[in-house]
Amino acid sequence: MADMSFDLIVVGGGPGGYVAAIRASQLGMKTALIEREHLGGICLNWGCIPTKALLRTSEVYHLMQHADNFGLSADNINYNIEKIVRRSRQIASRLNVGVKHLMKKNKVTVFEGSGKLAGNSRLAVMVDGKDVALLTGKSIILATGARARTLPDVEPDGILVWTYKEAMVPSVFPKSLLVIGSGAIGIEFASFYRTLGADVTVVEMFDRILPVEDAEISAFAHQAFEKQGMNLLTGAKVTGVRKRKDDIMATVESNKGRQDIRAEKAILAIGITGNIEEIGLENTRVQTDRGHIVINQWCETGEPGVYAIGDVAGPPWLAHKASHEGIICVEKIAGVEGVHALDVSRIPGCTYCRPQIASIGLTEAAAKEAGHKVRIGRFPFAGNGKAIALGDDQGLVKTVFDAKTGELLGAHMVGSEVTELIQGYGIARTLETTEAELMHTVFPHPTLSEMMHEAVLDAYGRVIHF
Repeated sequence: MADMSFDLIVVGGGPGGYVAAIRASQLGMKTALIEREHLGGICLNWGCIPTKALLRTSEVYHLMQHADNFGLSADNINYNIEKIVRRSRQIASRLNVGVKHLMKKNKVTVFEGSGKLAGNSRLAVMVDGKDVALLTGKSIILATGARARTLPDVEPDGILVWTYKEAMVPSVFPKSLLVIGSGAIGIEFASFYRTLGADVTVVEMFDRILPVEDAEISAFAHQAFEKQGMNLLTGAKVTGVRKRKDDIMATVESNKGRQDIRAEKAILAIGITGNIEEIGLENTRVQTDRGHIVINQWCETGEPGVYAIGDVAGPPWLAHKASHEGIICVEKIAGVEGVHALDVSRIPGCTYCRPQIASIGLTEAAAKEAGHKVRIGRFPFAGNGKAIALGDDQGLVKTVFDAKTGELLGAHMVGSEVTELIQGYGIARTLETTEAELMHTVFPHPTLSEMMHEAVLDAYGRVIHF
C-alpha cells in the first residue's frame, strides 16, 4: 500500500474540489485529489452541464415548432429521445476528459477511490472497501458533494420514481410526469419534459413555486408555466406514491383537499443532503448540522487542518459557489494576502427553464424584513427592441435599491437569456456600485442588457422606454 505525503489533499473532484486542487498547484503546493467516480463531479457528469444540453434541445424544438413566426418552414418536427440523451452524455464525457487533462497539466496526483480521514493528518484511499493508499497531508479539504434527498413515503427506485440521474437518461419518453418539488432542479426537468410534450404536474409544499425567488418573479414564472400547459399545485404535499406495473398513483394533500394523480413517472426533486457518511468524521472534531459539515468563513471545520467546501458544507448548493469557496480556502491555507471571505449575497442563482430565471442579493421582501427602505425598479421585456426581434418578449427585470444609500441590494430577472445577463449585476454588487454608477454606465444597443439599465432608471423615476 502506497504511503505518500502532500501539502494538500482534496477529497472529491467536483467543481469545488478540482478547482481547489488547480489553485493549490498554481501556488506551489504538492497536491493530491481523490475521486471515487467521475472527475468533474455531479455538475459536469450528472448535473449542471448535461442538463443544459437537454434543455438546449428542448429550446431548439420549441423554436422549430414556431418557425412560421420567423418566416421559416419546418414540417414533420419530431425528436429521438435516444439521440437527445446520447448528445447530453457525450458532452459530459468531453468535459470529464477535459478535467483529467487539467489535472495532468497542473501536476495534481489523482487517486481513484474513496477518501476517509484516518487521524494525524492522514487520509486513507479505499476501493471496494479496501485501503489502497495512505496519504499524509498538511491540509485536507473535504469536497464530497451531496446527493438527492428522499421522502419516506416516496422512495426512488430508478424505474417509476426517478432522481435527477434517471430523469437525465430516459430510455423511453414518458407521456406524463409528476415532479415533486419546484426548486431549480424540479422546474428545469418540468420545463424540459413539458416542452417536448409530456403532461407535467408539479407539486410544491410552499405557497408558490420557486420559493427562494422574489415573489414577483415567482408569480410571473407561474403564469408562464401554466400558459405552457403545466399543472402547478402549490401549498400541497405528496403523502404517498403507489407503484403499479406501468405507472404511479400519487396521493396529494392540500388545503383544497386530497386528490390522486396518475403519471407514468415521478421525479423526486426536494433538495439535497451532504455526503458526510463514511469519510471518517466520527473520530474528529468536525461538526455536522442537518446533513452538512459546519464551517467558518474560511471553510475551516472543528478539526485542525481539515476544511470543507461546496455542497457538503451547506447552501447555496451551486457549482460556482463551490469553486469560489475552493479558491478562498486554498489561498487562505497558502497565506495569500488580501483573501476575502465569501459573501453569499453576491452569489447569483440561475434556473435554466423556459423562461429562464436569475437573481442575486436580497428579494424585495427580504430587504424590507432586514429594515431597508427600498426603491424598486422594473422593466418588461415587451419594451426592449432586441427581445421583440428575438420573438421572446415576455419577461421582467427587477431591481431593489436601498432608498437612503443607493446600494444595489438585489436584482431579479425572468425571461430569455437572463442567466447570462445576471453577471452584470453580480459585478455591480462586488464593486458595491450604487444607482449613480449604474445610471452612468453606457449599455450597448440593441441588446437585452439595456433592460438592466432601464430597471435601474425606473427605480428613480427616470425610465426611458416604458
